[in-house]
Amino acid sequence: MANDTPSNGRPPRNSPTGADLDVAAVRDKYARERDKRVRAEGTDQFNFAEGRYAHFDDDPWAGPPAPREPVAAEFDLLIIGAGLGGLITAITALDAGIEDFRMVDITADFGGTWYWNRYPGIRCDVESYIYLPYLERTGHMPTERYVRGDEILGYCQTLAKQFGLYDKALFQTKVEAVEWDGEASRWNVVTNRGDRLAPRFLVTQSGIFSRPQLPGIPGIEDFEGKIFHSSRWDYEYTGGDLHGGMSNLADKRVGIVGTGATGLQVVPELARDAGSLTVFQRTPTAVNVRDNGPTDREWFESQPAGWQRAREVSFNQIGNGENVDCPIEDGWARFFYTLIDAVERLPEDRRTDIEAVAAAQEQADFGYNEVLRERVDNTVRDAEKAALLKAYYRTLCKRPGFSDDYLPAFDQDNVTLVDVSTGIERITPGGVQVDGTEYELDCLVFATGFELGTTWVHQAGYDIRGRGGRALSDKWARGLRTYHGLFSEGFPNVFFLGLTQTGTTISVPHMLQEQATHLTFVIAHALANGVSQVEATEAAEAAWQETIGAVNEARRPFQEACTPGYFNAEGKPNDRRSAIGSGIFFPSTQFFTDWESWRQAGEFEGLVLR
Repeated sequence: MANDTPSNGRPPRNSPTGADLDVAAVRDKYARERDKRVRAEGTDQFNFAEGRYAHFDDDPWAGPPAPREPVAAEFDLLIIGAGLGGLITAITALDAGIEDFRMVDITADFGGTWYWNRYPGIRCDVESYIYLPYLERTGHMPTERYVRGDEILGYCQTLAKQFGLYDKALFQTKVEAVEWDGEASRWNVVTNRGDRLAPRFLVTQSGIFSRPQLPGIPGIEDFEGKIFHSSRWDYEYTGGDLHGGMSNLADKRVGIVGTGATGLQVVPELARDAGSLTVFQRTPTAVNVRDNGPTDREWFESQPAGWQRAREVSFNQIGNGENVDCPIEDGWARFFYTLIDAVERLPEDRRTDIEAVAAAQEQADFGYNEVLRERVDNTVRDAEKAALLKAYYRTLCKRPGFSDDYLPAFDQDNVTLVDVSTGIERITPGGVQVDGTEYELDCLVFATGFELGTTWVHQAGYDIRGRGGRALSDKWARGLRTYHGLFSEGFPNVFFLGLTQTGTTISVPHMLQEQATHLTFVIAHALANGVSQVEATEAAEAAWQETIGAVNEARRPFQEACTPGYFNAEGKPNDRRSAIGSGIFFPSTQFFTDWESWRQAGEFEGLVLR
């Protein structure tokens, strides 16, 4: 008989159980919804900044770069990227006593994702008290629980100023070539500004949410109105800023393609300001309550030392199914506890039975989404729109959505919702054609996400040539091959950050901090002990591929059942070309613990230190 008291002694929660649902019928419904959205091209259905839209690779937030002399220098470390990953790596390097480094970024300032993305309504979707790193060190108090993008961008710049990083940064500078010099044990890095940089160590991240992707819709280059991607928002055309006030749209017929995490934030703003808004929806986002509000200063200032790290770690623990007390109570936590409670309801002797746990969590997930579908009915008065806005897929098939104003926007008279689950027929000079009906538009916005489904080298925009001139593009043509996600045999002294074959987290800065801590430990040891080359062994890399492969295989049935999206290579989870498709380690809590034990052992297992 199941124990009604959770193992950590917490009183039972009122989590959805899905006990009253016909599981087989729900599975069938989910499968039918998935199947009509799958396209044979998989991730190849998308286009990028090419042809008429090549300017989408340009920086709309800065003018031409100021002239400067090319830099020719040797130093200990080069960090490619000045987003949160670069910032966290730089600050962690300083903490480890590594001061001789430079940073390079194609943008004109720090910020990364938050530099590029300035669309109206933009906010972080993870609590800012854990998303913004180093709050205890900077003394910064986020204004809200989920702060806007301009506050995050400003905070990135604050971090750079506080830690003296502007003097180390080369902005509006694109890396063009990276080649290993085995005799000097250095990397030769060439940029578009004529720089010739020779770092001993290299840290690089291709950027997760920076390069826009566009759907490969016939006629996309024929549209005669205004067209742009959400990450390259044209405020000169719309007026206003990321807080809204787009008065220039008052008499405009606006269309938006995409209803994922970005569309969730953009749609209410466009609905408020546009003369009319037509939303073209392939897949609805499951939307729960946002729970936003201003930060209570008394609460914030009363937090004990180490509170942010403890909050961050416990959030990741519940995200990995660990039944611990987490102080965060929001939509994320409610979902995670729904799965945790499903396991706790099982008899103790079945809580380690993988099949029993999977079945219990599936049913609870179905129940959780039934509650969200009921929320749609309770919010949207138009029954036809409400039916289209209901999501039918497992929660973590896509990044969950949280909003208090997205669903109500569809009850406005000026908002039309068009189902394009089987695809948009074509884009015409005057609008968008779906099933023979043309929707005439003055402006078309693509909230269609970012380049995550291509190879690492394509995303980065440059190749890396390692030992013997071997190209990374050749080695990783069919997917990443790494040791612990950071190291790759044949490419000494380079560390790969981001969604590589490491443990991942819902709050990305947490993952980046774990990666930065690990790599700076290795670099600091090498610099202090006269080690000129650090490289993964072939055996260690092969063993890690088996480990990652086993995790991927265990997740394959879930991924195959998911509606198409980033996480399953648009319905083709066997496509391993991209970093995200090459696999992650789950649970990340175990992965980070293993990394910590690896560092404490001090034996650098799996690496050759020359």
